[in-house]
Amino acid sequence: MDYARSSWCMSNGDDDPADASEGADAADDAEEAGGAGESTDAAAAPTLPDEATEESLNEYLDEIAERLDGAETEADLDDIEALLDDAEAGLDEADLPEPDEDDEDADDPRGDLEGRISELRDGVEEARGPYADDVVDAIEAAASTLEDTEWTAAGRDDAADAVVAFVDAAADAVDDEVDAGDIGPDTVETDPASAGDEAADEDRGDGDRIDDLVEALDAVAEAVADADLDPDDDAETIAALLDATDDLEAGLDEAEEWDDLETHEQLRAQGYYDVLGHYKDFPVEWAALKEHEARGNVDMILLALDSLQSDFMERHCLEAFERMGKRGKTEASVEKMLGRAEKRDQPAIRILGKMAADEATETLVEYVPEGSNPQLQKTVFKALGEIGAAEAVQPLANQLDPEGDTEELVRPHAARALGLIGDTRAVDPLADALAEDDSDDVRAAAGWALRQIGTREALEAVAEYGDEHSFIVSTEAEKAERALDEASATA
Repeated sequence: MDYARSSWCMSNGDDDPADASEGADAADDAEEAGGAGESTDAAAAPTLPDEATEESLNEYLDEIAERLDGAETEADLDDIEALLDDAEAGLDEADLPEPDEDDEDADDPRGDLEGRISELRDGVEEARGPYADDVVDAIEAAASTLEDTEWTAAGRDDAADAVVAFVDAAADAVDDEVDAGDIGPDTVETDPASAGDEAADEDRGDGDRIDDLVEALDAVAEAVADADLDPDDDAETIAALLDATDDLEAGLDEAEEWDDLETHEQLRAQGYYDVLGHYKDFPVEWAALKEHEARGNVDMILLALDSLQSDFMERHCLEAFERMGKRGKTEASVEKMLGRAEKRDQPAIRILGKMAADEATETLVEYVPEGSNPQLQKTVFKALGEIGAAEAVQPLANQLDPEGDTEELVRPHAARALGLIGDTRAVDPLADALAEDDSDDVRAAAGWALRQIGTREALEAVAEYGDEHSFIVSTEAEKAERALDEASATA
């Protein structure tokens, strides 16, 4: 699809000498009728007494209202604005009775007159224009709608048709004021196959096609702005252009947006259900989800997560990502899970761990000292361990301190996370926990972590507890002893 940019330009032909002569004759007639520099209308303008009264002000405003009814040009409206200024000044100086504050129904001459002046000013504003600027503003608003809206395929075609119709109508409306050149519906293509090189057109994305439509509208707006259309002399042209922009706006309003579709229609349009040969499970969205998980279609699982708002489908989408682990890691999926993790969403934190998404380390480390939420801490510790986040070693080691705020049930998870990370900087704090913690669960977890680190120093720190009264601690010591023996045998 190739939308050609409109080539509009201002028509700058010389003025007709006959028109200039007629203008000079008209000026001479005006001078004779009302004096130099004074129009016949200005000579007939109403006057306000120096000391205005309620009656004289109302009469003055009656005459202004009559002039407003008969106003035909912007100059007429400017004169009326000046008369209203005089009326307002006269009202400020007028000595009018004040209403009785204790009587809600008392007359208020000043307030009534102020109301009349305000209504007349509104009438002047309503009578002004239309202006070329109004046309430009309407075109720019339509261009913004085109850019900011997510269209369906059918909606994009309808939007393009609306732009084509507008460009054609605008070309008809401007006539001699703007040289329309070859502009018309054929210059804004909506069929890629008719735009020239089909192979090249197929490579053009939807965004490029919208850009071309916007470019065509910008060209019309620029041409209208450059034409310097006069609100009096070119009133019909401006009105026709505004009618065309109204039709353009209506066409865009009627064009189909993604938000207009039901969720299942959006999913169908984006190929979510294409993986199903037949529906095996209910709901069908779940059946499709399982197939997408099996095929590793991360984008489709994200689509379902964003589109399907039920708790049931949200849970299954997240579980699919958790099962996929690293296979489900893409830039988009990590970004999605990080956004949820920043809201302390524990399923998302678990998924980031399974993905080994080191991009999440900075966010998760912030949650390590969250002593008021032990369940969150457990989830975060495990995720950091699965990620292998070296940056988390010291924060996790701090959680081993039995004198700290970390609960006894949480400290084993900190120890295991350190074992998963495998950083030798954790050997000393883990050995201290093994030696000093009152909880056998914490000590056993520290022993397991030291075995995962696996250096001789780490294994020796565990092996010395072979005679420990706690079975789970002595079991870790025995495994460490065997590991040392195996290392010696192979040395």
